[in-house]
Amino acid sequence: MTLTPAAVALPAVTPRSCGGSSFASPSSSLAEPPGSPEHRGQFGVYVHVPFCFARCGYCDFNTYTPAELGGANPDEWVAALARELELAAERLGGPRADTVFVGGGTPSLLGAARLVQVLDQVREHFGLADDAEVTTEANPESTSPQFFEAIRAAGYTRVSLGMQSVSPRVLATLDRIHSPGRPVAAAREALAAGFEHLNIDLIYGTPGETDDDLLRSAEAALEAGVDHVSAYSLIVEEGTALARRVRRGELAAPDNDVLAHRYELVDATLQAAGMDWYEVSNWSRPGAACRHNLGYWGGGRWWGAGPGAHSYDGVLRHWNVKHPNAYAQLLGEMTLPVAGFEELTEADRHTEDVMLRLRMRDGLELALLDPGEQERAAVAVSDGLLTSDGERLVLTDRGRLLADAVVRSLLG
Repeated sequence: MTLTPAAVALPAVTPRSCGGSSFASPSSSLAEPPGSPEHRGQFGVYVHVPFCFARCGYCDFNTYTPAELGGANPDEWVAALARELELAAERLGGPRADTVFVGGGTPSLLGAARLVQVLDQVREHFGLADDAEVTTEANPESTSPQFFEAIRAAGYTRVSLGMQSVSPRVLATLDRIHSPGRPVAAAREALAAGFEHLNIDLIYGTPGETDDDLLRSAEAALEAGVDHVSAYSLIVEEGTALARRVRRGELAAPDNDVLAHRYELVDATLQAAGMDWYEVSNWSRPGAACRHNLGYWGGGRWWGAGPGAHSYDGVLRHWNVKHPNAYAQLLGEMTLPVAGFEELTEADRHTEDVMLRLRMRDGLELALLDPGEQERAAVAVSDGLLTSDGERLVLTDRGRLLADAVVRSLLG
């Protein structure tokens, strides 16, 4: 359900066996969702930074260039964010954040001083757990040794760098603006500043990419000393510049067989270097998995602050207005900038639980499936897509290549 922003009022939801909605009253507690016992009690804060210097051709995220905004004012965004965090903490009763993730967009475009302000606001309004994981995404071109030193001193514990590829040809096709060698240099600067946990993002399957392009990119990430790699197949999203080029025949659409082969190349390269997969698209060294994302996948709860950000309290999901100007206007009136919401049914939560948890290395408890789903799981085991020890279902190597299809088959 999408409502006109000015008309939105977050609903009071009748408490049920799984717990009450966080919007029942300003002092209500978060609901207890089903999910992984390790993560369902986790509370995270996601902060969406909507600014980018330029729009990448494949990206359909809620981001805006200065030209699209008629000149962006990051200070106004920081002020509006502070008001949202204040209102959110009052609404939720102030749970401490176990994890914080600043994403976008390009958070590093804010500069170190504003990123420090963002974390200070989360700390002021929610507080941080003693061992909180605090991550920011960064574009390598908008970082420096001084940038990393300042945010590390402020309490950031993890950085995620967008490399995508080291091939100039691939970067040009993706409309990425960083130079091929800059991500590795930025990673080394972050490590020198004291960051123990560092992620690099890769994209595979770009038209014109070769096996060698991808292998050199994966090897460059490893040589940079990171302890986490995320690798995603290129998806041609409707409405993007890339989709228009594919539609005009300028570029070939990614081929599924090629994508599967490239995934196997990434997996083999990273595992040979001591990184193991813990989610279908994520590999890490021991102890370096992203706890914030594990919270999403394991049924945790989070508040998403910023234009277009989504939140989830275990029962109710809501999302903010997308445009930064509308976002700032509503918060200037001390109104939460909610655009719409949905209450998840037990069936909805079950579907999401199966979909997300089966993608993880720990797999899915067989007992969570109903008899029909268990029968279909037995077929997937016999087909070599899942393994089972009688208690848990885990994707095989072949199953990882077909993870979405396996989920659909289980859910019928």
